[in-house]
Amino acid sequence: MRQPRQNTDAEIEAFDAVCTRLAGFDPAINTEWVDGYLTAVAAGPLATAPEVWVPRLCGDAFERAFADPDDVAQALAALVARTSVLADHLDPEWLLDEPDLLRLQPLVSMWDESARSQAVADGLLSAEESLLLLSGGVWAEGFMDALEDFAEDWPLPSDAEACSVRDDIVAQVNALTLPDGEALQAHLEKWQSGKPLSRDELIDEACFAIQDLRVWWLDHAPKPAPRRVEAVPGRNDPCPCGSGRKYKKCHGA
Repeated sequence: MRQPRQNTDAEIEAFDAVCTRLAGFDPAINTEWVDGYLTAVAAGPLATAPEVWVPRLCGDAFERAFADPDDVAQALAALVARTSVLADHLDPEWLLDEPDLLRLQPLVSMWDESARSQAVADGLLSAEESLLLLSGGVWAEGFMDALEDFAEDWPLPSDAEACSVRDDIVAQVNALTLPDGEALQAHLEKWQSGKPLSRDELIDEACFAIQDLRVWWLDHAPKPAPRRVEAVPGRNDPCPCGSGRKYKKCHGA
């Protein structure tokens, strides 16, 4: 069994450094959110080039943060290194061969009472704001934001049953954004027969769901638009340019 490829420590450090620099130009960007966003890109139905997802991920922050060509190359390399590993984790061939193996390993912040209290003590957040810190929550927000950004590129099938399956899969990721309370309890009642799950277990459920989503897209990927190819005139036919000469003597020469 092939083991999922992992980023090296140096690659993770470079990825984090790029995200931190981007955050200086857009406070909404952070490492966890970016990792969730890129996970959605890797889980999508179509291979997407960096020149497509970078502007959607960063807006104008990338151009503002990285102007020097060498800086641009290094920043792109760091983002692509992470995305390529996520794509490897979500390789459909391996997911189909080992459906019970959890391959995806997200970069998430884990928040317990001690970590929240420390954030308050450090003056980073108020006590009320600290309650919104959920393990995996920002990562899931990044994932959901990417699904919204690529909605037109990844149209859903007309089959209502297939769309319902997809919505059920995505609900497992969205559960990470739910604080303890009625909404999360309703989710657990529906999917776990009310069994309580730790945040670690919710993250695992979300990762398995994303692996399922990658496989789901194999059967429901949008079809490329057919190319319209104009018929080529015969060599002895009149040239369509209107010159009056035969095609072989004109534009077919």
